[in-house]
Amino acid sequence: MTDEPTDEAVERFLDRAAAALDDYDEGYADADATLATLRTHVDELSESVEDSGDGGDHEA
Repeated sequence: MTDEPTDEAVERFLDRAAAALDDYDEGYADADATLATLRTHVDELSESVEDSGDGGDHEA
């Protein structure tokens, strides 16, 4: 079973991360700016995954 909101969040993250790395490769952004952008996207992905996981935790 797939979790569609998480899948969408992962896809969005991968697209944005690839775009940030492409900008770096093309010389449009320096390493610090690229890392800051990637950190922002990681934080957004983490929030999205945490939000979609609410109520899904099972403890024995």
